[in-house]
Amino acid sequence: MGFIKEFKEFAMRGNVMDMAVGVIIGGAFGKIITSMVNDILMPAITKLMPGGLDFTNMFVNLSDDTEYTTLEAAKEAGVSVLAYGQFIQNTVDFIIIAFCIFLIIKSINKLSKQKKEEEIPAPEEPKGPTQEELLAEIRDLLKQK
Repeated sequence: MGFIKEFKEFAMRGNVMDMAVGVIIGGAFGKIITSMVNDILMPAITKLMPGGLDFTNMFVNLSDDTEYTTLEAAKEAGVSVLAYGQFIQNTVDFIIIAFCIFLIIKSINKLSKQKKEEEIPAPEEPKGPTQEELLAEIRDLLKQK
């Protein structure tokens, strides 16, 4: 019974729950970025490339000398291919996701730094002795003479 209790305490810790939420949101965020890259950026890049070059159809036929117009046609023919265009696509996905996460973390750090600065009260100026303390000190010094 101790093992189950220990596991329950571990699973209900704030860090584990935060991590689970982060993974779920990260997965959804990844889908959004992938869609942005596949549906918005890559078609625009394809349009700008000479001849309307499509990254997803960039491949090298490793089996024979037959020319295939698309990667899908080559795969349907059972040809072994090196699909480097998909690698380029995934690299662009990664760079965009990494950049977006960088921007989010940078803004969160900036906000939390501002919040910490607001929460920390300004240090109080060191207080000198009061008038009564100064007068008492002068009195004591005069008594000594």
